[in-house]
Amino acid sequence: QVQLVESGGGLVQPGGSLRLSCTASGDIFSIDTMGWYRQAPGKERELVAVINAGGNTNSADNVKGRFTISRDHSLNTVYLQMNSLKPEDTAVYYCNTRGSKTNRGGLFNVWGQGTLVTVSS
Repeated sequence: QVQLVESGGGLVQPGGSLRLSCTASGDIFSIDTMGWYRQAPGKERELVAVINAGGNTNSADNVKGRFTISRDHSLNTVYLQMNSLKPEDTAVYYCNTRGSKTNRGGLFNVWGQGTLVTVSS
């Protein structure tokens, strides 16, 4: 079993900042990617940012320059630093991780419980 626990959401004013954290635990041999997705009411879940084992990142165009994804592989933890927040960033943010349970395979693709980010004055 692999599970994710995420935290850091809350209510902030436009222009404010939040830092999200997500830690993976369980039967983990290796983690290939960790990332963040978000889903606003009435909209489909969308990619925010991902980071792979080599430290390469990919992020959505509408968050580039404002959000930064980082990781601590020794702690199986990924972070999302969100600056210059806008009302349109309001959503439930979900952590995701993909990897292998053993050295012989056993892939996993696991989602966190979600944390609500509300940007409003």
